[in-house]
Amino acid sequence: MLLFSLRRLMLAIPTLLGVSLVVFGLVHIAPGNPIDMLMPPEASPEAIAQMKIAYGFDKPLYIQYFLWLGHAAVGQFGLSVFNATPVWDQLVVALGNTVQLALLAAFFGFGFGIVLGLLSAAYYGKWPDKLFSAITTAGVSLPHYWCAIVLVMLCAVLHDWLPAQGMGDDSLPFYERLQYMILPVVTLMLIPMGVIGRLVRARVLDIISQDFVGALSAKGLTRWPVLRHIIKNAAPPVLALMGLQFGYLLGGSILIETVFNWPGSGNLLNLAIFRRDIPVLQATILVLATFFVLLNLAVDVIQAAIDPRIRR
Repeated sequence: MLLFSLRRLMLAIPTLLGVSLVVFGLVHIAPGNPIDMLMPPEASPEAIAQMKIAYGFDKPLYIQYFLWLGHAAVGQFGLSVFNATPVWDQLVVALGNTVQLALLAAFFGFGFGIVLGLLSAAYYGKWPDKLFSAITTAGVSLPHYWCAIVLVMLCAVLHDWLPAQGMGDDSLPFYERLQYMILPVVTLMLIPMGVIGRLVRARVLDIISQDFVGALSAKGLTRWPVLRHIIKNAAPPVLALMGLQFGYLLGGSILIETVFNWPGSGNLLNLAIFRRDIPVLQATILVLATFFVLLNLAVDVIQAAIDPRIRR
């Protein structure tokens, strides 16, 4: 098991290097120049040259990449081009806000998805199966941003049940601040709920049809021990998908955080794109991609611990 984990960790390192190269390259290929946005049209060439030197844009791209990679390895992403504040400070705050939404959305999305998938498989072909399958299909099919807009219209504009934007002031009581999280969490949990529910249903139905399930029942095992074996065999692919979905949630949905004006990593990424704030843009994408790779690494290790066949 230790050898398998070390091997997966060694494979993650070149993946992260490749991600850093792609992030750096794509950001610089995109049209626009952050210096042109900061400097007034009447700025002298000398002032523009000094600004480029200050942010390191005067060096060749390959030198910029290695300098940026070396600083990023120790958590130093420089200053924002837009407001000259440390990028890391902005990123830590934004990631903390996104993690709050991601954890709640993952908890409810995965929980409801597993329950709906198991119930659909248990009542296969009957009306509960059709109802729960319709719910999970709707969760996968409905666009995130459309659901967000509809929820804002229903719960904030028409009925004034919940706040539509922001995350509340720090001085507010905890239960009042939770109200700001309800709409974005409900919106974000729909896709994980639908994806996990459909996979659980398909995997459980596939396992139930296998011979070993009938053999366990023939040996006299009751429903719960048999169900435990079914869940154990269905768990590895479900865990892999949960890791991917949590990575998407942690990455933050740009559209959802923009609709609800939630100050998370998705909203920060959106602002960085429009401002052409290259240091913030590079740091945000790299950190989110790193989380995604590490989550996949953790899922692979957990899968191998549950199913020893994966280690081979």
